[in-house]
Amino acid sequence: MIHITLPDGSLREYDQPLSVFEVAASISLGLANAALAGRVDGVLVDCGFLIKCDARVSIVTSQEPDGLEILRRSCALMLAMAVKQLHPNTQLRAGSALGDGFFYEFAFQRSLTLAALPVIEARMRELAATNHSIRRQEQTPTERLSLYRLGDFEGFAAGPHVPTTKVLQAFALDHISGTLQQRIYGTCWSSQQELDTWRAPPQVVVVNIDERQSDYAHSVTEALRRRGLRANSDLRHEKISRKIRQHSQKVPYLLVVGEKEKDGGFVSMRSGNGEDFGEKGIEAVCDLLNPPKTGA
Repeated sequence: MIHITLPDGSLREYDQPLSVFEVAASISLGLANAALAGRVDGVLVDCGFLIKCDARVSIVTSQEPDGLEILRRSCALMLAMAVKQLHPNTQLRAGSALGDGFFYEFAFQRSLTLAALPVIEARMRELAATNHSIRRQEQTPTERLSLYRLGDFEGFAAGPHVPTTKVLQAFALDHISGTLQQRIYGTCWSSQQELDTWRAPPQVVVVNIDERQSDYAHSVTEALRRRGLRANSDLRHEKISRKIRQHSQKVPYLLVVGEKEKDGGFVSMRSGNGEDFGEKGIEAVCDLLNPPKTGA
């Protein structure tokens, strides 16, 4: 007998080993349909992970940060499959979730331009509509990289991943960088409404100097959103001068974060036209861009 403890403290008994998905299905059909992954004794695992002994189990859906990251990680894997179908001689490097989106790095025989992105995105939509399963070829949750199969495509990736591509619907590719070794960037959300909100012109964009500040830049972006600001982040592997130049033409305010800002818990703020506001804490930025309402 296997005893499963759920987040609300309730206990369920099962006669034999079962997968995370089967636990979700035993609770409700709605939860099974929404399941992206699970936590078994605090460890994130795929829906197909087999539970063989007593454990604490929770189901991960798109309505939590871990769920969104899993969606984006899986979108990166689907991007790799689409590119390999369109460009069979391309070498795969690595991909992952990144802030609001995802990326995958490729070594192309001939460099691609932005004009290639709509074609790749269209192939990704075909793959999503086909509803391919995404299966881990082995079930050890502690290894950093595992072999995953998506249809007839196989690739090494960090998990967990969504069980099928049908949940990957609200995504878009938006940038490509590099020459022969190139990164393709995109974004992915749990609904079309969230994607449309992300596409709306932002009030402020958070840009990191290098990849060491990616997590901090993303946390700043989330803090701004919680205060009602339309904020996006640009975590691409590009020179900071290039990112500032690109966004200065379109966005009212930029927040730059490097190691100094990350360590100090603040940002360097500037306007799109180049006015320097200096170093500011997150609350100060929020108060400046979205002042608290006062009584009449």
